[in-house]
Amino acid sequence: MKRKYNQIITDLTDKELLYHLYLTQVILLVISLILGAILFDHFSYLQNIDLSDGHILTIGIPAGVLIVIADILLMKWLPASYYDDGGLNERIFKNRHVVHTFVIAFFVAFSEELLFRGIIQTKVGLIMASIIFAIIHYRYLFNWYLFLNIILLSFLIGFIYKWTGNLAVTIMMHFVIDFLLGVYIKCRKTTDDQNREEQLCE
Repeated sequence: MKRKYNQIITDLTDKELLYHLYLTQVILLVISLILGAILFDHFSYLQNIDLSDGHILTIGIPAGVLIVIADILLMKWLPASYYDDGGLNERIFKNRHVVHTFVIAFFVAFSEELLFRGIIQTKVGLIMASIIFAIIHYRYLFNWYLFLNIILLSFLIGFIYKWTGNLAVTIMMHFVIDFLLGVYIKCRKTTDDQNREEQLCE
């Protein structure tokens, strides 16, 4: 199953990968709208987005940055196989302009937090929302470390949402994580390519 998945990713062009990425997020938004209309009166869950809350800056951003720092350090210390997701993240971000990475990170953070925290966690609780969140990230099911990683991250984000009661905080945290890691992947790939070129010239 993992080999088949990796082959599918390899066969897709960058344009097709982006198409599927955006399509997935649009589907999550549509699901959010449908479930929101069924489970909440007048889309009341949207009231949990408070852009004036100082916790966006004091909790959302620092928490996201700390997660990224910890993740980068673990990438350096742990075997590369622990972070093997079939090459999808690298394919998405390695040649992406920083502005495009910003757009992708924001779209993903908004659509996923709206559904998983704003709707699912509110209705069925933190544990179930975290498990569903991890399963939705299908590629991580083939790697025990990444699967554990995504569950723990989902629990942390869910806890912060439960603590602050503000979706804007977790959207910001999720955005910071995806954006910074996307930029890191791009910069790491650029550095690796430069090192390769220097070795060839020596």
